[in-house]
Amino acid sequence: MELNLDAFERFAVHFNKGNIIFCEYEPGDAFYLIQTGRVQISKIMGDIEKTIDILHPGEIFGEMAILEEAPRSANAICLDPVKALEFNRANFEILMRGNPQIALKLLKLFTKRIYDQRRRFMILTLEDTHAKVADVFLMLDESQSGPKPEGSERVFYTTPGDIGHWAGISPELGRDVLNQFQTQRRIEIYTDRIVVKNINEFARFVNSRRKKSEES
Repeated sequence: MELNLDAFERFAVHFNKGNIIFCEYEPGDAFYLIQTGRVQISKIMGDIEKTIDILHPGEIFGEMAILEEAPRSANAICLDPVKALEFNRANFEILMRGNPQIALKLLKLFTKRIYDQRRRFMILTLEDTHAKVADVFLMLDESQSGPKPEGSERVFYTTPGDIGHWAGISPELGRDVLNQFQTQRRIEIYTDRIVVKNINEFARFVNSRRKKSEES
């Protein structure tokens, strides 16, 4: 997100690597725009802490505290030393009134972030590991802009490690599932890309597993 936020440098906050910025379920009254460093967003599901996302400079988190006045829905932990701009209700209103162009870009980003979080949470709710990995490809396909290519073959410029991350499973398990899909000739794995031979087949597979989970 290319925004000139020099005027808001006074709202900058700094965190050390390993710092917990906020925890799931605690009240929140601010959101953050990362300037340097990475932030891990995780959620407790059952007895396991699962990574939902890893955010980089230019991305925001904690926005639901402003939009819905809701408790924190996840944990935010610094993977590096982090510098961020912290916006509470008061200075967010100043930002909205004084910089309408920035405000519009932030609101669009809020909308996308909310959708992305909910979409990734849908993946984590699947019990079947193979369905989780297949659903990651469906999510990536949904997020691609522009007209869809003809046919059911899709090319994703991503890595097995990224697929495992989005599926909420270990890199080793992610690679194992992808290798099984490749053996079944559902995908082809290359150095810089993964080709899904039939995205519609993955959609049917995921829908059947999600329906089965909802019925149980």
